[in-house]
Amino acid sequence: MQSSTFNRRTFAPAALVTALVLLTSPIQVFAQDAATGYPNKSITMIVPYAAGGSSDARARQIGQKISEYLGQPVVVDNKSGGSGNIGTNAIAKAAPDGYTIGIGNFGPLTVNKTFIPSTPYNPRTDLTPIVMLEKGPVLLLVNAEKSPHKDLKSFVAALKEAKGKMSYGSSGAGGVYHLTGELFKSTVGAFAVHIPYRSGGQMLNDLVAGQVDFAFDMAPSSMGFLKVNPPKMRALAVANDKRLASLPDVPTFAELGYKGLEISNWFGIVAPKGTPEAIVNKLNAAINKALQDPEMAQRITGPGNIIAGGSAKAFSDHINAETERWTKVIKANDIKAD
Repeated sequence: MQSSTFNRRTFAPAALVTALVLLTSPIQVFAQDAATGYPNKSITMIVPYAAGGSSDARARQIGQKISEYLGQPVVVDNKSGGSGNIGTNAIAKAAPDGYTIGIGNFGPLTVNKTFIPSTPYNPRTDLTPIVMLEKGPVLLLVNAEKSPHKDLKSFVAALKEAKGKMSYGSSGAGGVYHLTGELFKSTVGAFAVHIPYRSGGQMLNDLVAGQVDFAFDMAPSSMGFLKVNPPKMRALAVANDKRLASLPDVPTFAELGYKGLEISNWFGIVAPKGTPEAIVNKLNAAINKALQDPEMAQRITGPGNIIAGGSAKAFSDHINAETERWTKVIKANDIKAD
């Protein structure tokens, strides 16, 4: 009797383990099979902006590296419009099989849902982050010839004294540079009129022409104006946790006493929600390898941006943190994108 009871007791846990293995094995096998032989055809990389821009250029460069590492072509498909929503929605609505990925950046992944209620996708539930590619810390820029201000202290004092008579430019309402300007104003306790432009190039040209008093932009866009002799622009501060290697003489906002102004324009690679984890991991590994390629690294860091890389989870956490941060800033300052 004791022997029989002992056998029944030991059999029950063993049977349970066997049952669990049988139940979970198909899922595990599916996850493994998803990456086996992947990719066996071309991959489409959607860029939610027009050809010729920085996102398009980086997508083509990264796509070439993915193709080299994984052995299949990567075809770039530009779907611009709707502040990036058209292309990002196309990524979200694609089959989650690893054969459609795309560029995901600040606006479409964080603030568009707040500014544009009709946004047809939810960044948190309809997309799978793969990896962040790079980030470009934001610079506060003034006209080197027409502005008397050579440091942030004198500039902020003048901004406060102007009482709203000064203006700043950005490359579009609701974008990271517009939001940077609004957060800067509330941080220093001053006001300036926002002038949105249709493109960053127009905005920088108007800053050089003296049509706006200051502006916010990344180093790669403004470097030509900063490094020319004599300079056309002057950077008073950088919104980063440390100085940029490409602009070592430009202090951070934190160094100058303004905390909470670490801001960058960033972008990475995303896929439709439901893309198998094994495929996400395979793409993540290939792209991280590409980011360490000396030629690719120079393309990113040479003009002043910072290589990101890392895990899919790290990118997901970053998107969530940025969404929460800027939603609070938008509501607290009643910022409008029109």
